[in-house]
Amino acid sequence: MASDFPTQARVVVIGGGVIGCSVAYHLAKRGWKDVLLLERKELTCGTTWHAAGLIGQLRATQALTQLAVYTAGLYEGLEKETGQAIGYKRNGSLSVACDHERFEEMKRGASMASNCGLEVQVLTPAQAKEKYPLLRTDDMVGAVFLPRDGALNPIDVTRALAIGARQNGVRIVEQTKVTGVTVANGRAVGVKTDKGEVRAEYVVNCAGLWGREAGAMAGVAVPLHASEHFYVVTEPMPELPKNLPVLREPGRCIYVKEDAGKLLVGCFEPVAKPWGMNGIPEDFAFGTLPDDIDHFQPHLESAMHRIPALEKAGLQTFFNGPESFTPDDRYLLGEAPEVKNFFVAAGFNSIGIQSAGGAGKVLADWIVDGRAPMDLWDVDIRRMLPFQVNRKYLHDRTIEGLGLLYAMHWPFRQVESARGARKSALHDRLAAANACFGETAGWERANWFAPRGAKAEYEYSYGRQNWFPHSAAEHRACREATALFDQSSFAKYLVQGKDAERVLNHVSCNDVAVPAGRVVYTQWLNKQGGIEADLTVTRLDEQRFMVVTSAASQRRDLDWLERNMPDGAHCVATDVTSAWATLGVMGPKSRELLQSLTPDDLSNAGFPFGTSREIDLGYARVRATRITYVGELGFELYVPTEFVQGVYDAIVAAGGKFGLRHAGYHAMNSLRIEKAYRHWGHDIGPDDDPIQAGLGFCVAWDKPQDRQWGGFIGREALLGKRGKQPAKRLVQFAMESDKPLLYHNEPIWRDGKRVGYLSSGMFGHTIGRAIGLGYVKAEGECTADFVLAGKYEIEIARDRFPAKASLKPMYDPTSARIKA
Repeated sequence: MASDFPTQARVVVIGGGVIGCSVAYHLAKRGWKDVLLLERKELTCGTTWHAAGLIGQLRATQALTQLAVYTAGLYEGLEKETGQAIGYKRNGSLSVACDHERFEEMKRGASMASNCGLEVQVLTPAQAKEKYPLLRTDDMVGAVFLPRDGALNPIDVTRALAIGARQNGVRIVEQTKVTGVTVANGRAVGVKTDKGEVRAEYVVNCAGLWGREAGAMAGVAVPLHASEHFYVVTEPMPELPKNLPVLREPGRCIYVKEDAGKLLVGCFEPVAKPWGMNGIPEDFAFGTLPDDIDHFQPHLESAMHRIPALEKAGLQTFFNGPESFTPDDRYLLGEAPEVKNFFVAAGFNSIGIQSAGGAGKVLADWIVDGRAPMDLWDVDIRRMLPFQVNRKYLHDRTIEGLGLLYAMHWPFRQVESARGARKSALHDRLAAANACFGETAGWERANWFAPRGAKAEYEYSYGRQNWFPHSAAEHRACREATALFDQSSFAKYLVQGKDAERVLNHVSCNDVAVPAGRVVYTQWLNKQGGIEADLTVTRLDEQRFMVVTSAASQRRDLDWLERNMPDGAHCVATDVTSAWATLGVMGPKSRELLQSLTPDDLSNAGFPFGTSREIDLGYARVRATRITYVGELGFELYVPTEFVQGVYDAIVAAGGKFGLRHAGYHAMNSLRIEKAYRHWGHDIGPDDDPIQAGLGFCVAWDKPQDRQWGGFIGREALLGKRGKQPAKRLVQFAMESDKPLLYHNEPIWRDGKRVGYLSSGMFGHTIGRAIGLGYVKAEGECTADFVLAGKYEIEIARDRFPAKASLKPMYDPTSARIKA
């Protein structure tokens, strides 16, 4: 071992690209100076060095936009701080559209940008040409301009971050390969390198292209795969203006950047070329991949169409280099669920430069403070499932994933590649019923059902898509008769042990100390009172409980429970999702239907709302739970997987005279939003507390505190808010006209002032208009009077439409129907 090579550090960062340098920089800014960054070759030598260096601020979600905005601001002061020039020019970015639906997508994005405080301009083709004189505009519909976007030199900005880190005490060691991660008692405690071992309290995987392999060293799933990425650089163009904005034309898959009197033209093509299937060569550094002119040529021709001056420009450089992509095109951030103190920041999907500042800051805050500083669910590594590191799955998804960056982001758009990974035991039966499947957490789920003879395929648009009337019929069947949902994808945990009740009452804000056979709706809170999970807890017997949550939260919620189990607790949680299929039988005739199939008493007196018990159904013993997410009388049936086909067949055979209809997740969403039921990850999350979210009825303020562990997590924070008016409230909105459609992120205007945005939206087929949920914020107290006294409009693609607000569910506000 080299005598000056460190043998210990508080934090070891693996990888010296822009992400690793940003994490180290921000840790040092927080006062953690005992940080060691290890780079296998030289700084930036993986993918950072060949990045285009675009700094766009408007991303797909509010959270990602906030992080990108921080990044843009950080870079503005970095040269002054470190003395390293980074070539940062904020000439703006111009996105152009050549069809009306693409323009609507851009205008909806512009509306969202205004929520985040971004300056944004919607332009005519003529105005766009003023910003970019080289443009051909005769076939354009419009454009969107963000004046504070820009571009920079990626190598130089990484050097600046490294300088800033070193100035604050960080040690950076190049030419050092990490060969292993040391894990003891479920915690990362160091790394092995080709120069020796380093003990550490924290290990951060910023290994970029090698992120999956670095994760595997610790037994952590890091799903990412490399893809070839192409661009060309022209020879100098004397007539080129020096202040051109970055140009994007997503419809032609291209972006263009002015670079020292030349143009850089790149693409995100719809059929990409995965790379590195057999591993990345040991000596790969500042590496390039073979040219493929034929692959790139159509996109170069598209660029020439938009910028005719390119036809006369010579090409100086043809570049092909690898970038890493994740299964859902969002990066991976946070503490790994498999190993404590092992953090990940990888898989940046070609937006690493514009994301590095924000990602580095929030991850550093997460490490130092022991919690995420904001709602980061969009990029939380816990959204990924272990199967997603499967090499064939990643290869096949990457073919599509790169192009999805510039593809139309249609409402309800489904991925087409690497499908069929997870199927319920009823999949073939639902397919025979003409289901159209979507994907969530790898599950194939029936989103809607087409009539016999019709194709069960999406036809996308921003208007009423082809499935709209079919889903409406499913919605009405649930309101008027009976609907059958396959809810097998819901995550299920068995929590058992002599301390199971104590642990769940410590984690839950509601009281789960109920008799066996009762189900409790509750939230799990963080210490600040924010909502980390939204789920049900069913008591099976004295020492056993079943927790049910959403498919997307399967890993996250189990991780939260296990991390918050007090030391020494006699309690274990087991994921039993695959063991239990779930059927939702919902609607005013659901009781009659099920009663015809079982000798057990399902009457209101014999089986009141909130009851859960085993019944006979078909040839099976089924756990029937009387609860609903659609706002109707109904039962969730938990069936051992090997029995569910028989149970399903019995229900379908008997369902005709009770108006039974198959229903999918689009109908479930429209039904729940009419009833103003919240959805974790959209309407509620770590930055929202139960009081703001209108869920105060779920808080058991006075339940006994544990003799050893105290009150439930978040109780002290909530007590400080009890009896006070919140600064924001979750409100239900209904459009006054039945024409506009809502999805999410639409700005909310009250008396001509923007006061929030919609967290979710769907057409309510019973109410007959689009319904949305969103937080209304006040400058002071957000009282009920304040909310209801306002005149509201919802902004859709830069136009405003009148809406009515309500603090009570617009459908069945007293819940009489679900308790009938």
